[in-house]
Amino acid sequence: MEVARQERQVIYVARLSVRVKEVAAAAQRAKQLVTTAGGHLAKEESRSGNRGGGSATLEFKVPPARYPEVLAGLGRDLGEQISLTQNTEDVTLRVADVESRLASARQSLESLRALMKKADTIGEVLQVEREISAREADLESLQAQQKELSAQVGMATLTLELLGPRAVVKTPSAEPPGFLGGLAAGWASLVMFGKVALTVLGAVLPWLAVIVALVALPVLAVRRRVRRRATPPAPPAPQAS
Repeated sequence: MEVARQERQVIYVARLSVRVKEVAAAAQRAKQLVTTAGGHLAKEESRSGNRGGGSATLEFKVPPARYPEVLAGLGRDLGEQISLTQNTEDVTLRVADVESRLASARQSLESLRALMKKADTIGEVLQVEREISAREADLESLQAQQKELSAQVGMATLTLELLGPRAVVKTPSAEPPGFLGGLAAGWASLVMFGKVALTVLGAVLPWLAVIVALVALPVLAVRRRVRRRATPPAPPAPQAS
């Protein structure tokens, strides 16, 4: 069955970096813009710096209908936009699946509770109680999933990074993909293993020499005793007539 466009459940996530003249003033302006659109500030982290090296990271929750407008306004009105990453995930089928499983879990609980009233023996009561406990745990887990999905769909998540004039932009290190990436990772692991093996060998080698000496001395002493016992005595020299 095709789901109508207005019924689709979509999660919007974005991260925006903007270079600004004054971090504090830009942060206040961003809060006002988001609040006017019906959103709110969920998290804020500021980092001070000398001579324009400060920065701030603000996480906003924005109504999905106003999300494109707010995103464009933040990138345009605060300063110079440096980077923007967006992710859109359609979770319509997942939401429907959770709701269906919730309905089945509730129905199963009702059936078990009705069965509890008809249980005659202690064994039957205990068995039904175990089943009820397991179904209640499943129901709570599904309710938590439904709540989380509802929160993610109900408000878009927009992370804004404000950078002062001299703040350094952190860029993730590029790693070669595919075969070259695997080859580089394997070589790094081999080098690390060699360093660890040599370190362990260097630490164990002096003790190994002492142990070998302590073991070898008794063995040599035993061998000498055995040889002395095994050697027959020399025959007596013939007497002159």
